[in-house]
Amino acid sequence: MPRSSDPTRNRIIAAATSLFYSEGIRAVSVDAVADKAGLTKKTLYYHFRSKDDLIAAYLAARDQPNLALFKRWFEEAEGALPDKVAAIFRNLARSARHPKWRGCGFLRTTAELANLPGHPAIKIGAAHKKKFETWLRETFAAEGIGDAAELARQMLLLLDGSFAVVLLHRDPSYMETAGGAAHALVAAALAGRTKRVKARRRSAARVSVRRQHAQLT
Repeated sequence: MPRSSDPTRNRIIAAATSLFYSEGIRAVSVDAVADKAGLTKKTLYYHFRSKDDLIAAYLAARDQPNLALFKRWFEEAEGALPDKVAAIFRNLARSARHPKWRGCGFLRTTAELANLPGHPAIKIGAAHKKKFETWLRETFAAEGIGDAAELARQMLLLLDGSFAVVLLHRDPSYMETAGGAAHALVAAALAGRTKRVKARRRSAARVSVRRQHAQLT
C-alpha cells in the first residue's frame, strides 16, 4: 500500500492540484494528470484506485494548508478581534486579484459533484468548512462572546458567499465588503459582551447591598 509520504504520490497530487484547481475536475482526465506528473497512467493507478480517489486526495492536501493560512492572516493582523477577522477577507481579496485565482477549490469541487452527495471529496470539503467554523467559534468563545456558534456560522456564510459573488462578477471588492460586514458583526458581539458584563456587575452590586441591609436590620 503506498504511503502518504511517498514522493511519487505527492508528485501526482501536486500535478492534480495544479490542473483541477485551474481547469476543474471534470475537464481534467487521469491521462492529463499522469502526463503533467511525468508518469505513466499505470503508475498513477498504483497510487490511486480511481479518479475519485485522486480528487479526494487533492482536496485533503489543501485542507491543513488553507486553515493554517487563515490562522496566520488572523494572527498577523494588527488591531482587536474585529480587525483580525476582517483581515482574513482583506487577504482573500488580495489573493483574488491574482490572475490565476479560481475561487475556493472546496466549493468549486462540491458544485461539480453536486449530483454525488456521498462522494468522498464532498465529505472532505464539508469537514474543511466545519474546521474553519469550529476554529472561529472557539476563538469567539475565548473572547467571552455569548453566542459564539451563531457568530461563527455568520462568518462562514459571509466567506463562502463572497467566494461565489467574486467569481460571478470578477470583482474582489465584494470580498472586502464582506469583511466590513464581518467586522461590524464581531464588534457588535463584543459590545453585547461588555453590556452583559456590566449588567452582571450591577446585579451583583445590588445583591451585595441587599445583603448588607439585611445584616443591619
